[in-house]
Amino acid sequence: MTSPIDSRASHLSVAARFPGWTRRMALGLLVLATTAGAYQAVPDPVNPDPRGKRPIDAVESVFLEDLTWMEVRDAMAAGKKTIIVATGGVEQNGPYLATGKHNVILRGTTEAIARKLGNALVAPIIAFVPEGDFDPPSLHMKYPGTIGLSEETYRALLRDICRSFQVTGFETIVLIGDSGGNQDGMKAVADELTAHWGTKGPRVLYIPEYWDYPGLEKWLADQGIVQTPEGLHDDFAITSQMLAVDPQTVRAVERQKAGLFKINGVDLAPVAKTAEWGRRIIQRRATQTVDAIHKALAK
Repeated sequence: MTSPIDSRASHLSVAARFPGWTRRMALGLLVLATTAGAYQAVPDPVNPDPRGKRPIDAVESVFLEDLTWMEVRDAMAAGKKTIIVATGGVEQNGPYLATGKHNVILRGTTEAIARKLGNALVAPIIAFVPEGDFDPPSLHMKYPGTIGLSEETYRALLRDICRSFQVTGFETIVLIGDSGGNQDGMKAVADELTAHWGTKGPRVLYIPEYWDYPGLEKWLADQGIVQTPEGLHDDFAITSQMLAVDPQTVRAVERQKAGLFKINGVDLAPVAKTAEWGRRIIQRRATQTVDAIHKALAK
């Protein structure tokens, strides 16, 4: 049997016998000769085996975008076939709150909802929603930092996202929105897809009980937190939830330095106390939403 060294010498001698051949061409012949019969197909990176074994332990998260596709697949196989699709917004929120206010809050509430359900994952939060007219600009579109969609584009986005989850095998799609302007579009898309898919597709549930800020304000008043509106796109429930997720998004340090760490007549100091209120509110909203989901599924 010819050894690899002998084979290499033999093929390099080809270049000597045929001067027109380059050393690179001779080495190419060597590679072809030594790999013949030992070729193994390289996996297609765009189309890996859907049944391939996950090579490492899965991380512990309910957020779809934090997981690998194999982790999502295995979570679904273990029973997590409900997906929460939440809409937020990027808009004018007064002088103290980040424009992504609703998205910040949803990072807290959606995780709490998913964990209470026990069988759910959370889709990437939909940050772009209707915010007013473009020409002439109205509502939040009058202010820098706002990003708006037409109602038509918003519904098309929701529709395609839901279709993605239908294609990939989720059995229940839950639509919730943290802003008032998001609600009609979610209800319309849920109704449309329910009529279109019938019993052949996933259940699509629009849950209006999630967006119950009037009920939340009444609950807070019963707890002794009574607010006097100051005309800002902000209140105690909003700020406390954001504090629980990320204090920087409510400019806690800067407001304390300026002596403005309060909202609607309610003092926000100390931070830890208000953040604890935020966690209580998040859990209350999660419980109310999960109860509504169970009720909708029972119909």
